[in-house]
Amino acid sequence: MNTFPRVPPRLDRLFPHNPVFFVTASTHLRKRLLANTSLHDAFIAFAVRAYSDHNIAVGRYVIMPDHIHLFVCGPEDFELGRWMGGLKQHLQKAIIGREAKELRAASPTGRRLQTPIWQRGFFDHVLRNDESYGQKWNYVRDNPVRAAFVGNADDWPYAGEIIQIDRV
Repeated sequence: MNTFPRVPPRLDRLFPHNPVFFVTASTHLRKRLLANTSLHDAFIAFAVRAYSDHNIAVGRYVIMPDHIHLFVCGPEDFELGRWMGGLKQHLQKAIIGREAKELRAASPTGRRLQTPIWQRGFFDHVLRNDESYGQKWNYVRDNPVRAAFVGNADDWPYAGEIIQIDRV
C-alpha cells in the first residue's frame, strides 16, 4: 500500500518570490468564540509582534464569530503551518482566559472549559496577482454583511489591516 503525505506539496515552492497567502481558520464545531474585543486585541498584538520580530506581515483580516480570514506573507523561510499554529495557540489563550473569567463571575466553582477551541488545520490559498487579492478581499470584507451582523462592511469592528501588503 502506498503512503501519502498528510499535506499536499505546497504551491509556494513553485513561486520564486514570497507568496501572499489567503488563510481561513475555524473554531471547533463552529462555536462562536472569536468576534469580541479581547480576542481582536490579542490578534492585533500577535500580528504586530510577528511583523516587528519576524518580518511576517498580516495584511487585511476579518474576524467572524466562528472563523477568521486573513492575508499573510513572510520572509523566505516563512512556514505558514508553524505560524498558524502559533496564532491559534495565542488566540486560544485569550479565549480560555476570557471564558474562565466569565465562568468565575457566574459561579465560583465554575464548569469546565470545553476544548478543543479550533478546528484541526486551516484553509490556505496562494494568491497569484493583485486582482486575486482584491477579489478575495471584497468577498471576505462583506462576510459580516452577508451574515446580517451589520448593514455596511465598514461598520464591522473586528476587521482591518495590520500591514499594507501592496504586492502579490
